[in-house]
Amino acid sequence: MSTRLVILGLLRERPLYGYEIKSIIEDHMGDWTNIAFGSIYFALGKLADEGYIEKAATEKEGGRPSRSVYRITDEGQGEFERLLREVWNTIDRQYYPFDIGLFFMSVLSKQEIITSLRSRVDQLEAVLQYLDQHQSESMAQDQVPPLANAIFDHTRVHTGAELSWTRDLLESVEAGEYP
Repeated sequence: MSTRLVILGLLRERPLYGYEIKSIIEDHMGDWTNIAFGSIYFALGKLADEGYIEKAATEKEGGRPSRSVYRITDEGQGEFERLLREVWNTIDRQYYPFDIGLFFMSVLSKQEIITSLRSRVDQLEAVLQYLDQHQSESMAQDQVPPLANAIFDHTRVHTGAELSWTRDLLESVEAGEYP
């Protein structure tokens, strides 16, 4: 659903071709989405088949392959609004692959668990540092809307909670409470 919502939302602004959509996602949404390149083209085809977008033009530059420029349809505008409301009104329970590893942690040695948890703490601290730096850089750009602060903050709060939880787990393992 995220891929569809993003594509329809971007096409509301202006007609775009697939690579432009990919570039916008990478440049402006890469810190908080994980939309794969291949899924963009799959979604474009599906959205076109469903009548939510249509080809506005086919462009060809020099010896390069032709590319399709897409625009949103009236039906696509309705679908965008439906998906947007769904996102706003749905709480998705998060599942963490790490919890599966936690369930089976008794297979590993205590030292290996401690080493892995310390590495995880370091990685999470690095992510937080990156987010702080990237937020400052992004917010200094005129074209970045103030609302981007809320998106960065959302990611930071979740990452900070994961860091705190991991530190607590590390202390418990070091104290012999687990495994």
